[in-house]
Amino acid sequence: MSLDAEAFSLQRKNIIITGASSGIGRACAIHCSRFGANLVLVGRDQGRLEETKGKLSTGQHLTFARDVTDYENIREVVAESVSTLGSLHGFIHSAGISYHKPLHLMTPKDFERTYAVNVIAAFEFARQIAARGNHCADGSSFVFIASVMASVGVALKVGYCSSKGALVAGMKAMALELAMKNIRVNTVSPGVIATELVDKNYQKAPGDALDSILKNQVLGMGMPENVAHSCIYLLSSAGSFITGTDLKVDGGYTAR
Repeated sequence: MSLDAEAFSLQRKNIIITGASSGIGRACAIHCSRFGANLVLVGRDQGRLEETKGKLSTGQHLTFARDVTDYENIREVVAESVSTLGSLHGFIHSAGISYHKPLHLMTPKDFERTYAVNVIAAFEFARQIAARGNHCADGSSFVFIASVMASVGVALKVGYCSSKGALVAGMKAMALELAMKNIRVNTVSPGVIATELVDKNYQKAPGDALDSILKNQVLGMGMPENVAHSCIYLLSSAGSFITGTDLKVDGGYTAR
């Protein structure tokens, strides 16, 4: 392996990935494992987590079927992961939900659930990992999956857009605070990516909603591996001087 290739290696790194049962989270798991990582897969469906695990390259991989909004689960997952694998080197928060509703149909419970999954669970994982002192390896990296909708508003997505905006803002504050522990914190903001969640949301939208968005995404529909590769960069030593940054992976969506 050349020196340049080694910079992107995740060999012997222990990484937690939420939302690992499908979509971007599953792609992140598959590609991180190919770069040598040991993975902790978190999602609500044990069967789908096992499907993801079956696609991974050789390594020591754990699965936890948990609801990330039951915050006691987070403490348990982190503690058991450290006990089994040793120090943690990275974390990707890919778990997320989205309501495609007009504002007048959004309820406080809809907003609470959106923020619980998209924001609070991400920050609680980070808190638990960072709080464990020498259980968090030197040079660790946290990556939160945000969205271009943190920067560009979309009608019928007030809850989702605002939650991803909160994720990006919180990431920047966290990056400054955790730098003293040599922990880097960044977000990756995808555009429209071909996942089950996107298909489900836009099936409920007006017929031309997805076409309208893709007209602004000049490279077309993104794929989950496009996001996974960006996460690998931020998790690896290749990204060791990057923190507090929101990396757009959007096919040019926000260039206009």
